[in-house]
Amino acid sequence: MSERSVSKKSQEKRWYTVLAPEQFDREELGTTPADEPDKVLGRTIETTLGELTNNASENNTKLTFKINDVGSDSAYTEFVRHELTRDYLRSLGRRGASKIEAYITVLTSDDYRIQIQPVAFTTKKADHSQEKAIRRTMIDLVKDAASDRTFKEVIDSIVEGRISSAIYGEAKTIYPLRRVEIQKATLEAHPEEVAEEEETSVDVDEEDVEV
Repeated sequence: MSERSVSKKSQEKRWYTVLAPEQFDREELGTTPADEPDKVLGRTIETTLGELTNNASENNTKLTFKINDVGSDSAYTEFVRHELTRDYLRSLGRRGASKIEAYITVLTSDDYRIQIQPVAFTTKKADHSQEKAIRRTMIDLVKDAASDRTFKEVIDSIVEGRISSAIYGEAKTIYPLRRVEIQKATLEAHPEEVAEEEETSVDVDEEDVEV
């Protein structure tokens, strides 16, 4: 391929400014090139909360966004994942202490399905019943937090630490805790996808099931 054809192909591409969702103040996430707007859709971009807030202490939180709309020179995104870095999570653990995790799939009040993964670190080793009680507390509080909140409100509560603080306040009465975090939160399905799944699911009468 000649230098002229390469140059021409490059010139045909347009650069789009990638913007964070409105709840993250439409902060600029970077730029991405494409010769057609549709080719930008579906691309993902990862950043840190610290980069969005200009606060280096929040660089241990990774955020992933996906482009879902394109304007004349801007690409708009939606939130798809919140995740703490492995190094940060590793720094919270202590030998001889308990690490208690839960994996919870919730449906928000506006029908987004999210998987939320809280984790609690105790000061010393908790026994099995205490670990079970702390895990139950995490599950109940996350489900309660999601059931009467919109998708945006749930993500805000996770990013701002309100859900982890609520879990800490409740679970520390079971056993002393060092820290509670939401180690990961992932968007699994949009409202239209949830509705489609519900329409295609088949209810089976117990009397029709052969044992």
